[in-house]
Amino acid sequence: MRRNNLKKSKSKAKKPKNHSKTLYFRQNKELTALYIILRLIIIFIFTLDIIRGKYESAMTCGLTLILMLIPSFIDRSLHIELPSLLETIMLLFVFSANILGEIGSFYEKIPFLDTILHTLNGFICAGVGFGLTDILNSSKKVKFNLSPVFVCMFSFCFSMTAGTVWEFFEFGVDSLLSKDMQKDTVITAINSTLLSGNETNTVTHINEINSTLVNGNDLGINGYLDIGLIDTMKDLFVNFLGAIVFNGVGFIYLKNRGKKASFLSNFIPRKSESSAVD
Repeated sequence: MRRNNLKKSKSKAKKPKNHSKTLYFRQNKELTALYIILRLIIIFIFTLDIIRGKYESAMTCGLTLILMLIPSFIDRSLHIELPSLLETIMLLFVFSANILGEIGSFYEKIPFLDTILHTLNGFICAGVGFGLTDILNSSKKVKFNLSPVFVCMFSFCFSMTAGTVWEFFEFGVDSLLSKDMQKDTVITAINSTLLSGNETNTVTHINEINSTLVNGNDLGINGYLDIGLIDTMKDLFVNFLGAIVFNGVGFIYLKNRGKKASFLSNFIPRKSESSAVD
């Protein structure tokens, strides 16, 4: 009798975990539908690229499919639940950056798309860093108790580190694979000590540049070509703005423990309920 009772109690203890998963999928029908639709589109483009011999675009599709598995990995392996809105934005972000931006050339068709995505990246990464720190703060197993100021500082540094690593990735791809992820910018003035031809560190100023010749060929641009520096700094700056905005609101959120700026909870990962049951 005791063994039977023990088996019954164990089976009852396991039910909440399965029930929570079923409830999760019921509550996230829209997210599941979006995930399936995006994957089908990517697989379709991947198949066309293979048929047409566009293997680089096919690799981008493959990378995108892998990146879209990250939210599921975080939920299942790390037992961290991502709010539906945050997960939706992450999926759309990956799809927009790789499929629309790189393969669909939307960065050229919509010049401000890159700025929007990098600003959003700063906001999202700040939310992830914020959530991880808050989870450790509330954990009973880990002696970790940071004030709201330090939580926001960690979140900010987490976001900026993620943005910097991405710029390293873009630079690596451009250098090793001869790509152009760090977009060029046309400028009309340059300031350089290299052109001075001396060791006095004198700056040479060249203004009103209206054309550029390379090996005797006119590039057909109304200025000088900056190869990636301005684009990189702009990306890091808008990433900085996204992180600042999130943590400014996040500080108010922590000081009032969600009573104010409660909408921010839609962007903050939290400990999975199933892990709490275990």
